[in-house]
Amino acid sequence: MVHKVFSANMALLVLFSTVSFTVEKHFCGDVLIDTSIFNSAEKCTPDNAEVKTAVDCCKDILDIIKGQDELSVKALQDLDFDHQLFLSTLTYSYLNLFEGLPELVVPHQNYSPPNLIADIQILDQVFII
Repeated sequence: MVHKVFSANMALLVLFSTVSFTVEKHFCGDVLIDTSIFNSAEKCTPDNAEVKTAVDCCKDILDIIKGQDELSVKALQDLDFDHQLFLSTLTYSYLNLFEGLPELVVPHQNYSPPNLIADIQILDQVFII
């Protein structure tokens, strides 16, 4: 269970570190009218403007948050000899952990019990309490 949670967290970390997005803010004068992350910010109009100002004093500010652009993927040949030796030894020892168990010998597997003609406990009136 811990392994699954750790793997999911690492996948989310890689996803969020590589995502880029833009935050758009729209100001009318010094008043923030709208903020948007994925869509464009709503512009101020005379209907929705909280502060009655001229349209030419409105401004848009874009904050661009860049994620990681390049992820390095290394092949086994790119590693030095010590790391290659460590990885190959770790892989070999890890795979040998899961060898199959030897097949257990059950001596009475094909034994069929004899047919009971009479119940001896009832005949002898011997009961286990």
